[in-house]
Amino acid sequence: MNGIVFDLDGTLIESAPAICDIANGLMAELDLPALDVAETRRYIGNGASRFLEQALQARRAHSPDAFDTQFTRFMTLYDAAPPEANQPMPGSGEAIHELAAAGYSLAICTNKPMQPTRTLLKSFGWDRLFAAVVAGDTLPERKPHPEPLLKATAELGAAVTFYVGDSEVDAATAEAAGLPFLLFAEGYRKSPLNEIPHAASFSTFAELKGLIESFPVQPATT
Repeated sequence: MNGIVFDLDGTLIESAPAICDIANGLMAELDLPALDVAETRRYIGNGASRFLEQALQARRAHSPDAFDTQFTRFMTLYDAAPPEANQPMPGSGEAIHELAAAGYSLAICTNKPMQPTRTLLKSFGWDRLFAAVVAGDTLPERKPHPEPLLKATAELGAAVTFYVGDSEVDAATAEAAGLPFLLFAEGYRKSPLNEIPHAASFSTFAELKGLIESFPVQPATT
């Protein structure tokens, strides 16, 4: 059985509006200017702590002495946020159901914290599709360190052939872990496609299964 590991934010789900609302709850409490969705997208990808750090730095409000308390409050808001503001990327749900039905074993490797990750997967009815979930707080290391992706492949218990993501962080993670990277071109990347290392790119999830099946058999990572 072949395995495929997916990123979450910006790949399978459009989460920026929801994360923007969560962040702005904290910004209001701190009497700081609100983020918009475009700014929010720029900060997604390196985990919740780095997201908040960048948002505060942009407002000249980052203080090492206050940050731990602010981050704890941010995570309280994050964990309590309802999942409805998040939406699947167009066609992503159909694509992962199609891959699962075709016999692929699926996993998630994300820098999103585990509690909101599990909440989202359950709310979309996707929780039973993924045999392994590695989140941003599962290990001391986060992407682009290869260890989270390597843990996801080990937990999957299948020959993993691809990592599917949307960003520079995902590309670096796949490269470090020795997996071919499939780049979703409509996610949260900051750079042009030709500046991000990838085995192939796709713009709609309707393309994904055919794209995967067009590749020769890859040396598997288990």
